[in-house]
This record gives sequence, C-alpha cells and structure tokens, in this order.
Amino acid sequence: MIGKNLQKLRKQKNMTQEALAEQVGVARQTIAKWETGESVPDLEMAAKLASVMEVSLDDLTNAPEYELDGHPGMRGKHMFGLVTVGDKGQIVIPVRARRVFHINPGDQLMVLGDENSGIALVNAQYFLEIAEGMQNGL
Repeated sequence: MIGKNLQKLRKQKNMTQEALAEQVGVARQTIAKWETGESVPDLEMAAKLASVMEVSLDDLTNAPEYELDGHPGMRGKHMFGLVTVGDKGQIVIPVRARRVFHINPGDQLMVLGDENSGIALVNAQYFLEIAEGMQNGL
C-alpha cells in the first residue's frame, strides 16, 4: 500500500521521482522501487517521505488510496468512513479512528455540535483540564 500511496501523493504534488528523491536523499531508482513495491523504505525514510508529502506516517503506510484524494497539506485530517446510527442513537466509532485518537473503552467523549458544520466528538478530559485551568486562574 505504501508504494501506491507514495506515487499518488507525489503526483498530487506535481513532483517528479527525481525531485522527491533529492528531498529525501536517495536515488530516483529507489523512489521507483518503492512506488512499484519492489522494495519498501525503512522507518526513518518513511517518516521523511510522510513529512515531505505532508501526511501522517500512518496515512502514508496504511490509508486506502481513495482517502488520499484530499488536498495536499491535510496532515492530521482523516476520513474514517461511514457509520450507521442505531435505533437508540448509538454509533460505533471505527477501529482506525479509535486507534488514531487513542479512544479506549470507558473513555468519556463530549459531543459538540454546530448547526452548519455538524457534530464532533472530543475527549471530555480536554474540557476538564480547561475548566480546571480557568478555575485556578481566578
């Protein structure tokens, strides 16, 4: 998956293999081998590639190719897929979303909403820390 993702991201940025190779310090042939899947970059090189491509290392190595169709510079932004609301309003947060945002069983999430933008889930601990900080500041 990393090869196809690398190639797609490179083309989105209108970069040649040569230009990318120069930025990460390898030969053009190395980039070609990574893109075709003939070989894979080591962790250090993958991190450099993710940085140059402005995506997370996770997205570079694991994201389905269609998720990379966003605009360049979308580091930290994710689309995790569709969920279905159950009869009682419950949803199941996709595994990848729980992993990326470190959501574990028993965690409390604050449900925020904007009538124009939609709904967001935020770790409730974040709000407790802000409230505590405001209280201590008084």
